Amino acid sequence: MSPRFDILATPLPGLQRIQRRPVSDERGFFERLYCTQEMAAFLSGRGIAQINRSLTRHAGAVRGMHYQRPPHAETKIVSCLRGAAFDVAVDLRRGSSTFLHWHGEIISADNHASLLIPEGFAHGFQALTDDCEMLYLHTTAYEPAAESGLNPQDPTLAIRWPLPIGEMSPRDAAHAAITDGFEGLAP
Repeated sequence: MSPRFDILATPLPGLQRIQRRPVSDERGFFERLYCTQEMAAFLSGRGIAQINRSLTRHAGAVRGMHYQRPPHAETKIVSCLRGAAFDVAVDLRRGSSTFLHWHGEIISADNHASLLIPEGFAHGFQALTDDCEMLYLHTTAYEPAAESGLNPQDPTLAIRWPLPIGEMSPRDAAHAAITDGFEGLAP
């Protein structure tokens, strides 16, 4: 049996949960994290341009909510390689029926789940365990001039983080709250 995964819809159109199906035996397991053929429909004809890895030392720490503005918008596939995280995406697509709605999933080394986060979404996560290690596949290279973010504690978003927020970078904490004039990202 070859390792595969299932791609499952979430309540936010375009945001997908990837459920990997590892092949296991007495030695351990083997699993597919990515397949160009199976992901083509979700990547808008783009390939993976950058792969990043993060380690978050303490449970409760939050990273995010990050996104890149067009024309450097990106699709991300986010997986947890060690520990567990509450992975969150916020729909920023102007005119979307789920504009400013968020969805979170627990992804972990044990549950073999990932999130496929399309262009037009902000992304962040909270480490649920110490030494939480994440892997990110991006369709666009990081462009500092296009970087932006939302405050993870913004009351407009009202993200229900599972743990009290511990650490957060000064950059993430400094993102301003969403105002009435926030139009989101053009589709």
